Amino acid sequence: MKAIIHTKKEAWLHAIRLRTLPLALASIFAGSFLAANLDVFRWEILVLASLTTIFLQILSNLSNDYGDTINGADHAERQGPVRAVQSGLISLSEMKKAMYLFGALSLVSGLLLLFFAVQSLILFGIFLGLGIAAIWAAITYTSGTNPYGYAGLGDISVFIFFGLLGVFGTFFLHSLTIDFSALWIAIALGLFSTAVLNINNIRDIESDSTAGKKSIPVRIGKKAAIRYNWFLILGGNISLVLFVIISGSWSSFLALLALPIMIAVGLGVQKGEDSKSIDPYLKKMALSTLLWTILFGIGLIFL
Repeated sequence: MKAIIHTKKEAWLHAIRLRTLPLALASIFAGSFLAANLDVFRWEILVLASLTTIFLQILSNLSNDYGDTINGADHAERQGPVRAVQSGLISLSEMKKAMYLFGALSLVSGLLLLFFAVQSLILFGIFLGLGIAAIWAAITYTSGTNPYGYAGLGDISVFIFFGLLGVFGTFFLHSLTIDFSALWIAIALGLFSTAVLNINNIRDIESDSTAGKKSIPVRIGKKAAIRYNWFLILGGNISLVLFVIISGSWSSFLALLALPIMIAVGLGVQKGEDSKSIDPYLKKMALSTLLWTILFGIGLIFL
């Protein structure tokens, strides 16, 4: 049974989707932990990178609400949580204005981040381009005339922006150096973040199929999507093992204390028979990813 939205405030809170924000911050924290381990951590980078990521995630959530409404994925038979525009309390024009607002906030925050992080005009230009690409990706996932989320390319985007760019980019902005061992943690966070999206798409597989949204689960079927989910969860933890072997930071294995929770998530998704029973594991996977990241940081820095 869907939640009923009674007020405009509730509708905006549903549109912002607060439960997705811990996942967005996990990659920033991971990159910052890696920087702290090398004594190159900077508080202003952590704060501004976190703000930029939060703004981008909210922009993505608002765009998703907007795009799924105009493209038909938020139809009456949809089984997932009710969307803000679908509720009728927020108009399409109001949602579009909110998207412009958070797009502008993410751009300003990103520019401040680069102002404090880099002195080179070349680096500034490169990261500005990446930031604009992130804003474009957040908006066009389900919006526009040819949304890439409807073609099943969301997984690649999440892996790049929540993993490779989120972790390795944050580490680089702290340190202005390249440490290839950090790539394994970037890969881990990318895989975990993709698992969250995959669980979301498994939950919505029937309504997405009806709307013509060809997500990975729609393309390969539910059983194969569940196997793919196990690959993402276990692959992220195997990436940690490879990081430890390369870096020698054995105490980072503390992150594996979160593995039983992730296993429970995988089993819950595997046993879930409908969208209602699968939906809670979205939040659990996001929070377990944040827990994994915090445990990783404690092990890396303090043990």
